[in-house]
Amino acid sequence: MPAIRVLIAALILLMGATHASAQSEAEAWEALREGRAVLILRHSLAPGTGDPARFKLGDCSTQRNLNDRGREQAAAWKPFLAQQGIRHAQVYTSQWCRSRDTATEMNMGEVTEWPALNSFFQDRSQGSPQTSETIELVNSLEPRPPVVMVSHQVNITALTGVFPASNEGLILALPLSEPAEVLARVTPD
Repeated sequence: MPAIRVLIAALILLMGATHASAQSEAEAWEALREGRAVLILRHSLAPGTGDPARFKLGDCSTQRNLNDRGREQAAAWKPFLAQQGIRHAQVYTSQWCRSRDTATEMNMGEVTEWPALNSFFQDRSQGSPQTSETIELVNSLEPRPPVVMVSHQVNITALTGVFPASNEGLILALPLSEPAEVLARVTPD
């Protein structure tokens, strides 16, 4: 009998934690819809790590690019966001092709390049200045539709301390700070 009581108590705690997590995520989505939070996501699947030695910013043929699965992942954001009541967003992206393509495939609104969101994987000395610039840019935005940013693992980890998977998003509380307050981790997959 004591084992059953322990099991029941554990299940009650688990259900309570799951409910609190769902409520917390719902509050994060509400904050995003109301302009009290932003969504930053790591670009969709682009197989490999870092950038090829011949990398050129303006030439996608020299970069890691989204594969078919990555394009499907990016397109999945639109219906996923619509389920949360977000049908249009102000979208900012890194200038890297895999990020731009993710932002474009999302089809959530006009896409604006922000160099502060560019990967600093090859030059880690740019991490702190780019993170500071991202925070300043976001905090200076006028209230508008929800803000979505597409960037890279190193940028998101520097800003939040979280190592996101490809196509994973984080809802961050505004104003942004360093480290940013993560309200929820989300993905359409």
